Amino acid sequence: MHPLRRKRLILIVLVMLGVGAAVALALSALQQNINLFYTPTQIVAGEVPDQARIRAGGMVVEGSVVRSKDSLDVRFDVSDGAHAVTIAYSGILPDLFREGQGIVALGRLDANGVLQADEVLAKHDEEYMPPEVAKAMNDAKANKAAAGEAAADAPASNY
Repeated sequence: MHPLRRKRLILIVLVMLGVGAAVALALSALQQNINLFYTPTQIVAGEVPDQARIRAGGMVVEGSVVRSKDSLDVRFDVSDGAHAVTIAYSGILPDLFREGQGIVALGRLDANGVLQADEVLAKHDEEYMPPEVAKAMNDAKANKAAAGEAAADAPASNY
C-alpha cells in the first residue's frame, strides 16, 4: 500500500473512532439524565425501574397533605383516579400547590414505595394540566367505566 494512502486510511479510522466515542458518551449522558413519567397506577403496579429518577403526577388527594411542624418536610398523596402514591418532599412548595390540583413531582422511589421528591411542579392556571397527568386521569376514568360496564353485564346471581 502506498504510504500516502496508508496515512489517509489511518486518519479516517481515527476520526471514525473519535466520532463513535463522542456519540457513545453523549448517549450515555442522555440515558442517565432521562426522567420518564409514571402514573400512580404504573407505580403501584411496579413498572418503575429500581433507583430510576422519575416524574410522577396526578391530583393531590383532598386531606392528604401533612406538614412537619419543625421543618419544611411535607407528605401528600397523588392520585390518577384509580390509585394513589405518597410523595415526600422537603422544601418550599410552589405557591399554586394545594389539594385537589394537578402536580408533577420529580424524584426516586424508596423501598416503601414512597416517592422521595426533590422537585415539585404545580400547574400555572385553572385550565392547564400537564399532558401526561390529563392522559392518566382520562385513562383511569375509562378503565373505571369499562369495569363498571363489565360488572353491569355480568349475570345476576339467584342466591
